[in-house]
Amino acid sequence: MVSSSSFYYFLSLLILTISCTQNPNLFVNGDMSLIQKTCKTTKFYDLCVSSLESDSTSSQADTKGLAIIMARFAVANATNTNSFLSSNVLAKNTTSDGLMKKVLKQCADRYLAAGSSLQDSVKDLGSELYDYAYMHVMAAADYANSCRNAFKRYPNLVYPPEISVREEGLKHICDVVMIVCFCLCYL
Repeated sequence: MVSSSSFYYFLSLLILTISCTQNPNLFVNGDMSLIQKTCKTTKFYDLCVSSLESDSTSSQADTKGLAIIMARFAVANATNTNSFLSSNVLAKNTTSDGLMKKVLKQCADRYLAAGSSLQDSVKDLGSELYDYAYMHVMAAADYANSCRNAFKRYPNLVYPPEISVREEGLKHICDVVMIVCFCLCYL
């Protein structure tokens, strides 16, 4: 099992990477009251707050804008994981086993689908189609889960901890977005 400190380390590194490439001003003084109020509705308050604080546009965003920012973090996570898996499929030293290569390819395809679904959720949020956004985010989290299930079908294959950490990260981000979408449906 992957330790929680490994998960948070990876997640922090991913958020920092995204923030640095999109925003040279890493620490932003945004509207903390709306960010805190929004994030308090989620199970992953710290993840939500740190993600939103790292994006300079969050200070001017309404709740819908905060959901879009978090959905973009989820897109980045899914895309990053797809790239990670695709590079492992191509690496000769780690995928000499044909079955492992096959399962990693399936996982890469699922994370590609997750990224596409999350991009659709960003469009849905922009169009105020919150129920559709929720469904797309829920599907993306399920795509991540299906990677783990692909490994379960083959008892001789071990689910790599690096993928497990990435799966949990995406599922946590998706959970935050789903809760905010749910709240938007009833505002």
